Amino acid sequence: MPQIRTLADRQFDRSHPEKDMIPRTLLWAMLGLALSSLALVTFSTVTNRPHVGVPAAAKVVNERSFILEGKSAQAVVVRDMDGNVLLDLPHGGFVTVIQSAMARARLTARVEGNPPMKVVRYDNGRLVAEDPETGWSAELYAFGGDNKAAFERLLDQTK
Repeated sequence: MPQIRTLADRQFDRSHPEKDMIPRTLLWAMLGLALSSLALVTFSTVTNRPHVGVPAAAKVVNERSFILEGKSAQAVVVRDMDGNVLLDLPHGGFVTVIQSAMARARLTARVEGNPPMKVVRYDNGRLVAEDPETGWSAELYAFGGDNKAAFERLLDQTK
């Protein structure tokens, strides 16, 4: 009578252990990728190769400081330097995202209180949220037109 094997029997069958292992070719490929990355980084560091992908230096066209107060996971209040409320957003969207990222940078840098942040427009079209206290910044144009527009409206508001 032939022996009937169940799925459980086949699952724990160790008569062919090579079927359970990662293919040797894949392991060599992963090692090659890791060593190639290490070689590229080492070459770049040793030769003092200039950084690429870094925004070009430009002149400041417009700059304004704000205080962002996070109220909850979604709510944020934007104040001017005199403490006047510019926006009270129960669902702040991208403004909340920037406030949370800046708050995290301040927490790790152990910055006390809630000092102002800056939104800066450069003559080459860049729009950047900057935290002078920690050196943290976010290139706002990289997050899409709608998200950039939220901060452009704040920057362009009359004082």
